[in-house]
Amino acid sequence: MKAAGKSLVIVESPTKAKTIANFLPPGFVVESSIGHIRDLPSSADEIPESVKGQPWARLGINVERDFEPLYIVPPEKKKQVSKLKALLKDASTLYLATDEDREGESISWHLLQVLGSKVPRKRLVFHEITREAIEKALENPRDIDLNLVEAQETRRKLDRLYGYEVSPVLWRKIAPRLSAGRVQSVAIRILVEREEERRAFVRAAYWDLVGKFLTRDQRPLEATLVSLGGKRLATGKDFEGTTGKLRPGVEKDVVLVTEPLARDLTARLKTVPWKAIKVERKPYADRPKPPFTTSTLAQEANRKLRLSSRDTMRAAQRLYENGFITYMRTDSTTLSEQAVRHARALISELYGENYLSPAPRQYQTKVKNAQEAHEAIRPSGNFNTPEDIRTQIGETEFRLYDMIWKRTMACQMAEARGHLITVQAQGGDAVFQANGKTIEFPGFLRAYVEGADDPEEELEDQERILPPVAVGDPLDCSSLDAKSHSTKPPDRFTEASLIKELEANGIGRPSTYASIIDTILRREYVVKQQNALIPTFMAFAVVGFLKKNFRDLVDIQFTARMEDDLDAISLGDMQALPYLKSFYFGNDAKAGLQHLIQCDVDPRESSTIPLGTDASGQAVNVRIGKYGPYIERGEERASIPADLAPDELTIARAETLLSQGAVGPLGQDPDTGRNVYVKVGRFGPYVQLGDADQEEKPKMVTLLPGMTPEKTTLEDALKLLKLPRNLGTDPETGQEVFVHLGRFGPYAKRGDDTRSLAKTDSIFEVTLERVLALLKEEKKASWRSRGPTVLRELGAHPESKVIVKLLDGRYGPYVSDGETNASIPKGADAATFTLDQAVVLLKERALQGPSKKKSRRPARKTPAKKSSLTSPQAKKSSARKKSPKRSREKEV
Repeated sequence: MKAAGKSLVIVESPTKAKTIANFLPPGFVVESSIGHIRDLPSSADEIPESVKGQPWARLGINVERDFEPLYIVPPEKKKQVSKLKALLKDASTLYLATDEDREGESISWHLLQVLGSKVPRKRLVFHEITREAIEKALENPRDIDLNLVEAQETRRKLDRLYGYEVSPVLWRKIAPRLSAGRVQSVAIRILVEREEERRAFVRAAYWDLVGKFLTRDQRPLEATLVSLGGKRLATGKDFEGTTGKLRPGVEKDVVLVTEPLARDLTARLKTVPWKAIKVERKPYADRPKPPFTTSTLAQEANRKLRLSSRDTMRAAQRLYENGFITYMRTDSTTLSEQAVRHARALISELYGENYLSPAPRQYQTKVKNAQEAHEAIRPSGNFNTPEDIRTQIGETEFRLYDMIWKRTMACQMAEARGHLITVQAQGGDAVFQANGKTIEFPGFLRAYVEGADDPEEELEDQERILPPVAVGDPLDCSSLDAKSHSTKPPDRFTEASLIKELEANGIGRPSTYASIIDTILRREYVVKQQNALIPTFMAFAVVGFLKKNFRDLVDIQFTARMEDDLDAISLGDMQALPYLKSFYFGNDAKAGLQHLIQCDVDPRESSTIPLGTDASGQAVNVRIGKYGPYIERGEERASIPADLAPDELTIARAETLLSQGAVGPLGQDPDTGRNVYVKVGRFGPYVQLGDADQEEKPKMVTLLPGMTPEKTTLEDALKLLKLPRNLGTDPETGQEVFVHLGRFGPYAKRGDDTRSLAKTDSIFEVTLERVLALLKEEKKASWRSRGPTVLRELGAHPESKVIVKLLDGRYGPYVSDGETNASIPKGADAATFTLDQAVVLLKERALQGPSKKKSRRPARKTPAKKSSLTSPQAKKSSARKKSPKRSREKEV
C-alpha cells in the first residue's frame, strides 16, 4: 500500500480504524495494531535464545537490574508489525490514537519503541469517535504521557511477579496448575469469606400476622402486624446470624411472635373492635441516578439484561469503536456541557418541557486517578435514539445502548414526585400497618427505572394505592392469617454485587473489573449457578493457604493501597523503581515477595479444609486430592457430589456421605470371589467390583437411570458388572454385537457402528434380533458428519475477490473466505451481517495466526458434569507431569 507523504494514524482495532477513517481529511492512512504488539514472554518457547540460560528469564523481568523487562513481539503479531513499519516508511507524520487510559498510553509507547521511526510523532486523545472529537484531537495533539506508561508497566510487572512467583508455591503445596493473582486472589477471598458466613449461619424462625380489613365504604385494606402491647415485632434484622438468637439488648424492645402465639392472636383478635389510629401522608421526591460509569454499567447490565461483565464490556467496546457511545472505561459521572445540551433538547422534544429538570444537573465524582476518561458513558454525537441505530448493531449492543441512552436522558429529567402514605389500625393491644405510595408526577421514571426492563410496567408497580381512611374510622376485620418467616443467610455475590464490592474497597479499576471476574470463572475457582458466584472447595484451600502464608498479598486494604500507589505513579507523585524494590525485596517494616515464597508448609496441611467435629469429637475435613475434593474422618473417605455447594456441606451431610461410602459389600462375585459394593461418588451412585487395595484395579459401573443405592441388590450389581453384554454375531457381517452403558445411556455396538437403545429396551433383556433391527435404522446425522450449512453468500472479498460465505457450524454462525474462518460476535444478528463486517473479522482472525491444536486425551469413563462446585483438578490430572506453560498468564 502506497502512502507517500501521508500521515499514518494507528489505533488498536480494525473496527475503530474503519470508523475513524470516515472522519479524517484526505492525506491520512489509518491502520490498527490489533491490540498489544509487545509483551513479556508467555511461555518458554518465546524466550530469546540469548537469555534462555539466565535465572531470571522465566520471569521475563531481571529483578537484579532495576526490574528490567524482557519484551518480545509475539509470533502472531510479527506480520502486523512488519505492515506498520512499511506504512511508516512512506509517512510524513505518525499519529498514535490508542485509547486514552493507561493501557492505551502503554500501547502507543510500545509502538514507538518497536517501530523506531524518526518522523514526527503525535498522540491523539478523544473519548468519543465523532467528526467533531477527531477534528478537535487533531488540533490539540500531545506527547505520550510517560507517567501513565510507567504506571501501566509497573502494574504489568507486579502482576507478573505475583503470578509467576506465587503460583508455583500453590503447585507444590496444594495441587498442580493452580494460579494466584494480585487482584484475582483478593476477589476469591471476598467470595470465600461470604460462603464461610453462609456456612456459619444459623436460621431463626419468627411469625407475624396479615390482616384484611374493610373501610367504612367497604374498600379493602391489607395491613401487617407491627407492634403488640406497645413493643414492635421482631423481624429478621433483630437476629444474630451465627446463633439464630435475638441480638443482645434487643429482647427488651421487641416481641418475638412464635407459632403458638401467632395462632392464639389470630383467634383472639378476630373478635375485637378495630379502628384507624394513624393516617400519615408525606411528600417525597426521587432523584435520578447519575449516568453510567464502567462499574455501574456492568452492574446494571448484569441485573437488567443478564449479561456477564465480560459480555457487557465487549458490547460496549463495539459500540464505542463504531462511534455510538463515549469511551467505556471510566469512573467519572460528569457530562460535558455539549452532552447536557443535547440530552435536554431531546427530553424537551420527546417528553415535553415539564419533564426537564429546572437546571442542568451535574454529578460530581472524585476521580482518584489520571488514567480514566473525564466523562461518563453516554451516547456520542447527537444522541441517536436506540431505534435510529437498531439496524446498524447487534441485539446485545442494541439492548445495552438502549439502557445507556435512557439512563443519560433520565439524569437530566425532573424528579419523580408523589406521597408516601402510612395507615395504622388498632385492635386490642395489636397495631397493624399498611404502607402506600402514589406517583403524582413520574418525571425521570418515564425514561428509566433502575433495575427494571420495562419502565412503563415498572411505573405501574411502583404505586401502592390505599383506600381513603381518616383517624378514628372504624374498620371491619374480615380475616387474619398467621405467616411464618425465617432469617436468610447473606446473599451470595453476583457479578453485579461483586463489582460493587470491589469498587467500594478500592480493588481494581474500570479497565479490570470484567477481566477479574472472567479470570476466576475461567480458572474454576468459582462457578456460576443462575446468577450467583459460588467458590469451589479449591478456592477455600487456596485462600486459606494465602491468608496464612501471604497475608498481605490477599489483604483487601493492602491491595487497595497498591491501586492508590499505582495512581500516584500515574500522577508522577511516586517513583516506580523504589516501589517495585519494596514489594519484591521488602524493607525494614515487612518482608518482600522474594522472602515469602520460601515458606515451608506441610502440603497435607495446605490441602486440608476443616469442617468441624462430629458428635464423638472426631475431626471432619475436606481434602484436596488427585481427583478432586473429598471428605475425610480418620481412615474414612467419601467423595463430594459435584453439585454440592460448600455452605451445604454440614457435619450432618458429611456424615451421611461417609456412611454411604462406608457401606459394607453387598456380597461376593461368584466368578472371582471379589467383594461387590454400591457406592456414591462425585458424579453419582455406582457399583464396584473389588477393593482399591487389591492388585487388580476395581471395576466400576454407573447405576442405570431410576436405580438407587438403597434398592440395588447383589443380583442387580452383578448384572451391571457383566456389561458389556455380548449378544452374539451378526450373520451378515460376522461381527460381534454388544450392548453397553455409555456416557449418554445404554447403546448397541457392532464394530464402529453404534445406536442408542430405545427407552423401552432393557439393556439386560434386549435380544440380538432387536439390536440388529436398530442397527439397520438410519443413524441420526451428527454435526461432524453433516458438516456446516451455508446460510448465504455475502459477496466477493474486496482484496482476494473470493466469495465470502456465512455458515452455520457446530459452535454457531461464522464467516469464511475458504482459508480463514471467524465466528461472528455473540449478539450479532446473522440475518443482517454484512460483507464489510465479515472482512474486518476475517482480517483480525488471520492476524492471530493458526489455532493451536489441543492434544487428544483418552475419554474419561466417568459421566460428564455440567457445572462442578468441586475441584478442577480431576479433569486436569492427566496433565500433572507436563510443565504448564500458560497457567500464569497475564494477571489483572
